[in-house]
Amino acid sequence: MMKNLFEPANVGLLELKNRIAMAPMTRARNADGIPNDQNALYYAQRSGAGLIITEGTAISDTAKGVLYIPGLYTSAQVEGWKKVTKAVHERGSKLFAQLWHVGRVSHTSNQPGGIAPVGPSGIQAANTWAWGYDVEGKESFVPASKPRALSPTEVKHVINDFANAAKNALAAGFDGVELHGANGYLIEQFLNPFVNNRSDEYGGSIENRCRFLLEITDACIEAVGREKVGVRLTPYGGLGDLPHYDEIEGTYHYLAGELAKRRVVYIHLMDQQSKGSHALPEGFIERFRSWYDGVIILAGSMNREKAERLINAGTIDIAAFGEPFIANPDLVERLQNNWELTPPNRDLHYGLSLHGYTDWSAYKNQRLSREVFKFNEVLVS
Repeated sequence: MMKNLFEPANVGLLELKNRIAMAPMTRARNADGIPNDQNALYYAQRSGAGLIITEGTAISDTAKGVLYIPGLYTSAQVEGWKKVTKAVHERGSKLFAQLWHVGRVSHTSNQPGGIAPVGPSGIQAANTWAWGYDVEGKESFVPASKPRALSPTEVKHVINDFANAAKNALAAGFDGVELHGANGYLIEQFLNPFVNNRSDEYGGSIENRCRFLLEITDACIEAVGREKVGVRLTPYGGLGDLPHYDEIEGTYHYLAGELAKRRVVYIHLMDQQSKGSHALPEGFIERFRSWYDGVIILAGSMNREKAERLINAGTIDIAAFGEPFIANPDLVERLQNNWELTPPNRDLHYGLSLHGYTDWSAYKNQRLSREVFKFNEVLVS
């Protein structure tokens, strides 16, 4: 039976108005880390998606590697997010908060008191940038600082920070949380043996390197319930100076089985080719499906044809779109009608300005503006 990308669907435990998700994207619009009315407008404008996953949201004041990102570790942040969840729910979409700790992909200027960022080990990420303050105190992309290895006790504290942020997300009205285990950030750093050289229970074997993610998952399930916890992964990714290793396939095969046992609400895979990194190997998504029978979301270079093909093949369940949503707040309607997409302007992706954030026009408004312009031209001529 063919599945319509644009019709309401029960996808696992998710009741969605369509099978399209808005993927998480850092936008850096919160100088004080507290979501506000503009964030509510931004997400509401894009609530044509059945599922929206927020930008990476800090679980603590030491989790950040980008200036001006929101958090979920204070009461003021919880109150701010309530504006966003209310606006999205009023338009019939589901909203998950992506919980984020960047680990070593940070800079001392992002850290409280200028302390060193943390990681599984004290290995610095080469050719990797955070957005912080340079030596002159100006906002800039700055090299990731040398990290300090988390102690076993501190590892437990970070796990607890994830669980507390999950509780805060539910208090703010979110439908669930997504654990950011992708794109070279802290959880993925633990998975990679070139970055994780620990000799304790969190390093060495596949099982040990996966332990951090699985203990976070267990803590969040205990805090909010398995039906509220999703996980994002980027197999074969290279962002954040993560080299490929021989056990990649075995690592994600093991994780698929362990997350299936926990019955998380979904696994969200990302193909990093769209970010200028490595593509998922041919056939990997199909192999992952054979390992995992729960809900799979896929992001990365997605278009309508690819989404419909993979969903109807049963390979994935939800198609996630990232960057196209920035310049096309009505992306779902554009895809459904095969309307032209507005190209993004990457110079406007980050920063405190509202230009390039909430001022993108829907296609119908653009068409009306063009018609008015042509009408005025005729009058003038």
